[in-house]
Amino acid sequence: MRAGTTLLLALAAALVCVWLQTPIPWMIGPLLATAVFSALGAPTASLNPLRNAGQWVIGAALGLYFTPEVGRLVAGLWWAIALGILWALALGLGLGVWLQRVHARQFPELTPAELRRTTYFAGAIGGASEMTLIAERFGARTDLVAAAHSLRVLLVTVCVPFAMQFWGVSGIDALPPAAHGWSWAGLGLLAAVTLGGALLMDQLGRANPWFMGALVVTMALTLSGVTLSAIPTALSNAAQLVIGVSLGVRFTPAFLHTAPRWLGSVALASAVLMLLCAGFAVLLSQLTGLHPATLILGTSPGGIAEMSITAKVLHLGVPVVTAFQVCRLVAVLILAEPVYRWRYGQR
Repeated sequence: MRAGTTLLLALAAALVCVWLQTPIPWMIGPLLATAVFSALGAPTASLNPLRNAGQWVIGAALGLYFTPEVGRLVAGLWWAIALGILWALALGLGLGVWLQRVHARQFPELTPAELRRTTYFAGAIGGASEMTLIAERFGARTDLVAAAHSLRVLLVTVCVPFAMQFWGVSGIDALPPAAHGWSWAGLGLLAAVTLGGALLMDQLGRANPWFMGALVVTMALTLSGVTLSAIPTALSNAAQLVIGVSLGVRFTPAFLHTAPRWLGSVALASAVLMLLCAGFAVLLSQLTGLHPATLILGTSPGGIAEMSITAKVLHLGVPVVTAFQVCRLVAVLILAEPVYRWRYGQR
């Protein structure tokens, strides 16, 4: 019942945003409406199977952009992607140190080592659930880590698309998907093979298995010249809607009452991160020849699905944005623990 009511609210908000011509209305509308109602204490809910299905659809849709020609383009940008990874690691380290200094006396129940671990993993620019799990293994305060990542992703997801719309850059760096039409047979076969990839990723314990599994399988097919079917627009819109709901329901009254000063610091830091990443993207655009808007989405400290959806809807270099975001996520997940030990040792 709660989940059904939440979906109706999200649908109404999406239609209002379509009418208002906001950027990515099928995700922004549900995200904002669900976040506001959740914060006010309304009984909102998100179903994990629907969220997984949404990530599955979006992963498959993005994989269709990786034609052989685009694959060669992205492969030639390996050095820029590597610079983006180093940039993200440096920003995460800096944010962690800043949070530790600002909140040195706010949490007396935490030892200096526990506070250091908490701020480090809160600052790392990786997936919220993955960083929270790693932080738990290190003995950090996981509610603060999860809150920091959730708020950062929300702010980036809302601010960046509106900034792009205000800039007027929609369609400037358009790379069309390999498939333009869809059929029931082709869509069914694509669903079957991508479902297999998602389930395999899930069994292997990989990050974002429903998104990554569908993306990797569709990307491999498209790079090989195989195009089974496009993703219907209605299905893509529905996927964006449930992803928006899954983000919005996190912002409960309990979430907002969790260390308001901590959330304020994260909000301020998120704004600074967006500006720094925009500056870095502009410099990188001078070296690569790509439009700054594409690289801003690629280097923004948001989530993979959210930034890739923005690129897809605004037609801003979807494969490049996806490659930057995916490589950063994988690198941060792999390097977060080694970098912590390198920086702080085993303490």
